[in-house]
Amino acid sequence: MEANTRSTGRLPAAFLTPGSSSFVDFLSEHQPELLPGGRNLPPVQGVIEAPHGTTIIAVTFPGGVVLAGDRRATMGNLIASRDMEKVFPADEYSAVGIAGSAGPAVEMVKLFQLELEHFEKVEGTRLSLEGKANRLSTMIRSNLPMAMQGLAVVPLFAGYDVDREKGRIFSYDVTGGRSEERGYAATGSGSLFARGSMKKLFHEDLTEQQATTLVVQALYDAADDDSATGGPDVARRIYPIVTVITDDGFRRLTEAESSEIARSILERRMEQPDGPRAALL
Repeated sequence: MEANTRSTGRLPAAFLTPGSSSFVDFLSEHQPELLPGGRNLPPVQGVIEAPHGTTIIAVTFPGGVVLAGDRRATMGNLIASRDMEKVFPADEYSAVGIAGSAGPAVEMVKLFQLELEHFEKVEGTRLSLEGKANRLSTMIRSNLPMAMQGLAVVPLFAGYDVDREKGRIFSYDVTGGRSEERGYAATGSGSLFARGSMKKLFHEDLTEQQATTLVVQALYDAADDDSATGGPDVARRIYPIVTVITDDGFRRLTEAESSEIARSILERRMEQPDGPRAALL
């Protein structure tokens, strides 16, 4: 299928033949070994030790959704990376956060971004948010053989639904099963603690500023109980990645904005180490 630029300079017929608007389907038909799930892995004993991303959380608010992630990647009991990127824009109105095996997860996100761009170019219209969530579900399901060998990918998908005019959150299991979450969601090793924090702080009328503060607070609480989750690191100037998606599109908070939220939380915790958490919002 590779283009032979040294002879005629023409693209192979596969590139010029009308077909599916799915880039994944195109690869499946013409070069399936390039897909993550199409690779043959050697037999292994036990679980493969590879860097894992940890905690991703999302919160809706009137007018949009916030998706955030910590920066730590672990490999067994070791910290593999302190400043990993785990939240990526999928397109103008959606984003995906990754938990699980870091390498396959980042590769899946890049393929997902290409899938949405390919559809828009072929069809001349943007895929609905529901359609995007379904496409991601299919990609996760195709990764099941690798997941069975310990290279699981469990993302969190969030976006602004331009048809319903609201933010929505979708969570997945390792088999590609998809669920729409109401209000807030979390995935990764610290998700249990993050959900407990959000359960106490969430309400339907959050402002955008309150929602961004809530996700950083939840990541702080998760890091307090889960060693695989990295909290705000003031000494190294490493702060959670926080993104906001509204009808204006995708926006990532700057480092200055994230650090200001994190510092305000840390300062209030120092003032009231055992005080009510609701006061932090």
